[in-house]
Amino acid sequence: MEVLNKLRNTVSNTLSNTVSSTAHGLSQLSSVLPGNPVAREFEVSSFICSAGPGLLWKVYSGFKKSTKQKAAIFVFEKRLLDQWPEKSIRDNVVEILKKGVIQLTKLKHPQILTVQHPLEESRDSLSFATEPVFASLANLLGCIDNLPYSSQAILKDYKILDLEMKFGLFQLGESLTFLHNDVKMLHRNLCPESIIINDHGDWKIFGFDFCAINQASEDKPSWLYIDHNSIPSIIKTSMHYQAPECVKATAIGPTSDIFSLGVLICFLYMSYNTSWNLQKDISNYTHYLKELNVDLPNSLKETVKLMLHRDPELRPDAYQFIKIEYFKDIEVKTLIYLDKLFQWDNLQKSQFYKRLPQILKQFPRRVIFQKVLPALQKEFINTRMIPFLLPSILQVTEDCTMDEFNKHIFPMLKQILVIEEPPQISLLLLQKIELLLKWCLPDIVKNYIVPMMTRALDSNLELLQEHCLIALPSIIMSTDSSCIKNSIIPRIKKICLHKKSENYSLGIRVNSLLCLSKILENLDPWIVQEEILPFLQQVPCAGEPAILMAMIGIFKLILTNSKLGISKENLATNILPFLLPLCIEQSFSPKQYELLVSLVNEMVTQVTIEHRKVLHQLQKTKQFHGNISSSMNQLEDTVISSTNSFEIFESNSFTTSIKNKPQSSQSQSLSLAEKHRLAKQQEICQRMENQTPLIPSITSPTTTKKTPKDLTDTLSANNFNELNWSYNNMNLSSITPNLSINNFPSNGASQVHQNQMSQRQQLPFTLNCNQTMPQTFNTFTNTIQLRDPNTGWWSPTMMTANSSLQVQNTPKLSSEEIMDLLK
Repeated sequence: MEVLNKLRNTVSNTLSNTVSSTAHGLSQLSSVLPGNPVAREFEVSSFICSAGPGLLWKVYSGFKKSTKQKAAIFVFEKRLLDQWPEKSIRDNVVEILKKGVIQLTKLKHPQILTVQHPLEESRDSLSFATEPVFASLANLLGCIDNLPYSSQAILKDYKILDLEMKFGLFQLGESLTFLHNDVKMLHRNLCPESIIINDHGDWKIFGFDFCAINQASEDKPSWLYIDHNSIPSIIKTSMHYQAPECVKATAIGPTSDIFSLGVLICFLYMSYNTSWNLQKDISNYTHYLKELNVDLPNSLKETVKLMLHRDPELRPDAYQFIKIEYFKDIEVKTLIYLDKLFQWDNLQKSQFYKRLPQILKQFPRRVIFQKVLPALQKEFINTRMIPFLLPSILQVTEDCTMDEFNKHIFPMLKQILVIEEPPQISLLLLQKIELLLKWCLPDIVKNYIVPMMTRALDSNLELLQEHCLIALPSIIMSTDSSCIKNSIIPRIKKICLHKKSENYSLGIRVNSLLCLSKILENLDPWIVQEEILPFLQQVPCAGEPAILMAMIGIFKLILTNSKLGISKENLATNILPFLLPLCIEQSFSPKQYELLVSLVNEMVTQVTIEHRKVLHQLQKTKQFHGNISSSMNQLEDTVISSTNSFEIFESNSFTTSIKNKPQSSQSQSLSLAEKHRLAKQQEICQRMENQTPLIPSITSPTTTKKTPKDLTDTLSANNFNELNWSYNNMNLSSITPNLSINNFPSNGASQVHQNQMSQRQQLPFTLNCNQTMPQTFNTFTNTIQLRDPNTGWWSPTMMTANSSLQVQNTPKLSSEEIMDLLK
């Protein structure tokens, strides 16, 4: 139940988070574009900057929903006009802003902001979409009060570089040239608020709210004057950028925009006085004009002096401005040339690209990533130019960081790495393989670099194959074994085993073998055993020392490598038969021949040492198994003999003699005589088992009359008892079996038994078999119980008791027979 509750809480939290995030996104979009049609086609991300008259336009980053193309969404919120109660003023402001956007949409030029979606109006806002932008020039110069904190943090410490300023001014001059000469239009509001910097660092004109269009013929153009006093203060521009003729309400013309550009140049070089840009009255206009005498670059000072001249006729036009010495340094000319690439043919482009890597060393990193690389990337559609572009891209890669590589360089390389033609592309990349591996992650190597190298190995261009073979060891650590076995090694073998023809090259085969020697340590042992060693014996060779020495080197590396190695079987059956004929090859130098002989001797030594060890181990193994077999046979015989001895004892068919001295309890190996004796005992036992059992005969007791005790008879009886005691003492050893399993009677014991049996046969008083056999067994049983368990010796009391048992069953001799025995 607890698990179900946790699952339910997790699902509910996930749904609530999703709903809340969606609602937040919708609320953000609706707050930015409430009811505006632009919201249907574009997705708004974040508030990044502001622009236009009074910085009324809020600029948001975003993208188009259908194509995911990046864009900037400009939004003017009508609620900002609520401070003016007069509806006419509010409507006038809206109309001025709408006029500027409509005019901007009509203009198409690289240095004029490009509109992606025209102006849309709703009850609460005006909105349109343009190319992606970074900020307005006013924001970069410190006007960031109306921006969110995140944007302020980015723009606060932003410093405009000298090269960016030069090229930006050049772009403004080009845009004014287009407006004045081609469109016959005056901007009349050229100031930091009307200049937008896009995400590539280009300066573009915006804010055509107060533009003036030619009202007469093209030969004698004229423009209407606008009364600045009639403009609402919320959108009124700073008077500092207006030419004197505009302030005095006299005739205006293109030179009025040139004056504004001159003032902008001065402000860029004295931007520390930000309050100067915020003044919108004309009371101190003359005073601020005197402050324009600032320290400008020498190449620019005289031109700016003319641009700020009171006489419009002495001011340079826009085209003259972009031709001044200020814009003729190598960095600016390079950026200008990159902007005009589409105007040149391939020969002119190739000459420019050849010099570009050295020039880029003088460029700031930000300019390279914002302007140079994007311009080069546009040229990728012309694949013939890529070999000329690559050196510049690789030059930038040498000094970049990981973030810069992933953000700016790898997206470009990803497009290049999949291109097969022309082959010079792969050749340049292979020459810089170490640089690529410095920044590329293993996944990039696997998915892009390795396929590029396999295509190079498949190429018919030997130069490309050789460079690939040289570069291949560098990527082997980042390549899995399956790719090596299935993709790389088969292609190396194909190159090296190619049949000898007119296109045959000794160098390509040597490079193939050298490549294998460099990647050996990173290969799995099974790949070496299954692929490399058999391949070396197939390499076509006409006695070229270079190929032979390369193969000898590979054999040496494999033989001495602790992870790889070569088995003695492979050495004896394959490698040595291949190398021994080379020992009589005459193309070797003495030093090369010594290397070959040393390798062969080392292989022979390894084979003999390993095989000698194997033979010694086999001999020891045989001895060990022989000892085990002998021990098992002895144990089996011992168990059988012990079992037979015990069965003989239980069958009560015969008795075994006991040694006169105690035997050791340790087991001994049987001699041949003992084995004969045991075999005979088994035969006797078998024979006795087959005999019919003995039945004792019962005799009736005889009654004797009591007679007076005779002393002579008493003396004779005592002597007879003593005689029987000695006799029984001797017979007890013959009727008591040895209960030890490991001790068997020896030949001597058998001889004693036979002697005792013969002595018993010589006794004049032989016992009746029918009477003695059962009682003998009973006597033996009692004897076992009377024996001392610790010492194994018989006590006199035991023997006396035993003899008395036996005497009772023996017939009583007469006095004459006793006397005869005593003689």
